[in-house]
Amino acid sequence: MSPGFLSVAGAAKTFGAATVLDGVDLSMARGEFVSLLGPSGCGKTTLLRIVAGLMRPDQGRVALDGQDITRLPPHKRDVSVVFQSYALFPHLTVAENVAFGLKARGAPSGEIAPAVKRFLDLVQMGAYAERSIKALSGGQQQRVAVARALVVGPKLLLLDEPFSALDRKLRETMQIDLKRLLREVGTTAIFVTHDQDEALTMSDRIAVMHRGRIEQLDTPAAIYARPATPFALGFVGLSTRLPGTVTDSTNGIVTVATPAGPLRGPGNFLPGSPVLLGVRPERIALDHGAANRIEAPLADAAFQGARVQLHFQAPPDGQILVETPSLPAAAGPGTSLKMSWAIDDTLVYPAPSAAA
Repeated sequence: MSPGFLSVAGAAKTFGAATVLDGVDLSMARGEFVSLLGPSGCGKTTLLRIVAGLMRPDQGRVALDGQDITRLPPHKRDVSVVFQSYALFPHLTVAENVAFGLKARGAPSGEIAPAVKRFLDLVQMGAYAERSIKALSGGQQQRVAVARALVVGPKLLLLDEPFSALDRKLRETMQIDLKRLLREVGTTAIFVTHDQDEALTMSDRIAVMHRGRIEQLDTPAAIYARPATPFALGFVGLSTRLPGTVTDSTNGIVTVATPAGPLRGPGNFLPGSPVLLGVRPERIALDHGAANRIEAPLADAAFQGARVQLHFQAPPDGQILVETPSLPAAAGPGTSLKMSWAIDDTLVYPAPSAAA
């Protein structure tokens, strides 16, 4: 693994018989925003806590800005954490909460008030400086927690699902605001979330985690367009998925027998190999104009504003999903519709039961 501003090498952690982290490597550049994305129990919060110093790995090493911090206590790591609960002091005002870390670090008294004002203004909470924490909404408390974390100028900011208690509209607003703020101050950040849309919106790169490992670490666009594993395909974005068996492999293109008929895609698999085919729903057209063609009965249609999701009756262990600007005329449940997509838009993986 190449060294980075933050470098985690071989981090492992077990609790009893359960392996929570299984030799994780992660390298980040200065100023980068990386999201740890995955379901509950995948190890993302454990990895964050190890980086924060709140938990020690059984094996592995953590380095920050060239310094090995694996055994340093949290207060000596120059790392700030924003927790899901915000962990604000209810008996202090907004300004006093933000100033707390500066005072604890012995900052000169003449520098504290200007720094507090600057960061409250950055999170659009300058007018609330003398308010009680108890008088704030959840979104306002979240902004104060971010200001308190950033005002001390940490080398690294860690955020553990800080938007989980907010309603959808406020979450979306806070995602954009936080992304802008971190870019403005140049802070390196790790963001833990189980929400794929949140990760896609905010991140420079996403680490997709599953069963204590990082299955893919790449840009949001690359993970969406070319997920590396069946898990990444299923967890990040929606997809049509069909199981099948390779019948031919020629010049980097495989032909696969599926319950919906023969389909082709890029890959190098031996004939007889069990595989999983995937394709993003917006790449599928409701016609037979492309190379891969199937036909299936419509099961349901879900109107979602700018698009309509069409769910089709699918074979066992499969899913057929198409996104289109509008519902085809006279199409209803049971209507058989033709659809097609390009060979290059097909994703081919070893069948999950055969995958490592």
